[in-house]
Amino acid sequence: MGSFLRGYWFVTVAVLSLASGLTLLANHHTDAANWAFGVSALVGFILSIQWLIEAIRQGALGSDVLAAISIAATAITGEWIASSVIALMLASGRALETWAEGRAHAQLGALLARAPREVHLFGADGAPRTVALSEVELGSRILVRSGEVVPLDGTLLTKGTFDESALTGEPLPVYRAEGEEVASGVVNTDGGVELITTQTSTTSTYAALVRLVEQAQAESAGSVRLANRWAAWFVPFAVVLSVGTWLISGSYAYAIAVIVAATPCPLILAVPVAIIAGMSKAASRGAIIKGGAALELLARARVILMDKTGTLTQGGPEVSRVVCDNNIEIEWVLGLVGSLEQHSPHVVAKALVGHTMIHNIKLSPATDVTEEHGHGLSGMVDGHLVKVGQPVGALPDWADLTEALLVAVEVDGTLVAMIGLDDPVREESQRTIEQLRSLGVTKTILVSGDRRSTVEAVAASVGVDAYYADCKPEQKLELLHAEKAALNSEGVTGTVIAIGDGINDAPALAAADVGVAMGARGATAASEAADVVIIEDSIGHLAIAVDIAQGARNRALQASGVGMALAIGAMLVSAFGILNATEAAISQELIDASAILSALVPAASRLKRR
Repeated sequence: MGSFLRGYWFVTVAVLSLASGLTLLANHHTDAANWAFGVSALVGFILSIQWLIEAIRQGALGSDVLAAISIAATAITGEWIASSVIALMLASGRALETWAEGRAHAQLGALLARAPREVHLFGADGAPRTVALSEVELGSRILVRSGEVVPLDGTLLTKGTFDESALTGEPLPVYRAEGEEVASGVVNTDGGVELITTQTSTTSTYAALVRLVEQAQAESAGSVRLANRWAAWFVPFAVVLSVGTWLISGSYAYAIAVIVAATPCPLILAVPVAIIAGMSKAASRGAIIKGGAALELLARARVILMDKTGTLTQGGPEVSRVVCDNNIEIEWVLGLVGSLEQHSPHVVAKALVGHTMIHNIKLSPATDVTEEHGHGLSGMVDGHLVKVGQPVGALPDWADLTEALLVAVEVDGTLVAMIGLDDPVREESQRTIEQLRSLGVTKTILVSGDRRSTVEAVAASVGVDAYYADCKPEQKLELLHAEKAALNSEGVTGTVIAIGDGINDAPALAAADVGVAMGARGATAASEAADVVIIEDSIGHLAIAVDIAQGARNRALQASGVGMALAIGAMLVSAFGILNATEAAISQELIDASAILSALVPAASRLKRR
């Protein structure tokens, strides 16, 4: 019933009823006009009562309570035009919010295609067929093709290499031999691999993390919307003024006019307009904010927990250094390496080939190419036997590399070069930290599942306030709860934000006041759990999103403040009988126009330009 009541048909009915009523009234069909106005009033009353009940269930006094009282009072006293106008404003304001949230969720559709829903299951005839994930039984033999997400935990029947960054935070590919266990949610970066399932769709690693996300979402406290915080003091004020007017003047008409003038249309319309403008602006700048509540909370960010891999770093291997034995040219070595590695789909091979392309090195055809999974590639290039892969044994003195991943290059059986690869820190990471501080963020924390030495180096590079390494999803969740508790104990009216891109980040994103997912490469679980999704591959969009959210929230406060001040003026005038209920409703429309115009004025950015 809830989704039905939120439908746009409310606005359509309200507009048609009001227009029909005014047309009938102009043609002196008063009774028929009142029936038309009555339909609009009934629509608005049902709408306001339904949303009021929802607000009460959430422990908040809804800004719709005055609308419900106004519609009922004007209907009882026969002020049908006023009742119809109030209903239209109420329906329009909520329709704006519903439209904005629906638009944000629709924009996420392309990001949520990563979750494995089907499996290539081997049948009795030995051929794989595609079936639903839920149909796969324990102990089934399945195929995972190159580039696919492993759908179920299992034991490998064939060796392979996997991108496990979404689960562990380790950015570099991991080799797994036959008989080793592989977890669901990791990506196969080699050719096709086969495995025997050891978990079902309900007990796999991926499913367990999804359940953890659901639990975190259930525990995450709902926010109090901006309009309802205004209503917390404005509603009692309006009721007291209306009752006081009735007691002093003895005229219920004056009292009703006060309530009509108090109908919080600036809250119902101006706040959503400002919030929608902010959400649209954020989307155009690469950040999808899923709702107005998320935007308001994002604007009050004080503590931010950040993942490392794919968030502060690029999230994949990149050549950082090449060293060669004496008298050997780097360009010659890179030409041989790129010519050989262009035949491999491996993520490291792609990084090596990409490095040669950046340096405009011409590649040659390679023949007799063979690949030994987890060890390397060999083949003939320009008459030389070239082998590229993991180094074996002690390294020579000239190979003084400290990178996370080392690749040895042998030509005709002789080690001639070593290539070091790392997961580089994003160029904008340090600048983003500084920008967040300028926007009021008081604490930035790096939380990663990667090893301590790597995390410590990244933390020093970007300038975060604290860091934690070797963290599992449960530990990230504990840290987040601790930061939220610390803010509450200090009486700080700020929020805790979590940002990440992996499956292991999803529980923290769900439990945070605002979860932010790096959706350009992030896991579906992270994007689904998050309130904000960065759709362009740059953490710099986080600072932009916070800046836009603060601007939109400030504009909403200013617009609603102007509107409420004017509404109070109209209420006082109505208390002296200068405006009747219909005139008060019309005055509210003028107030709405001024508030909406104020809400549409773009807010200036606080970010420093570089």
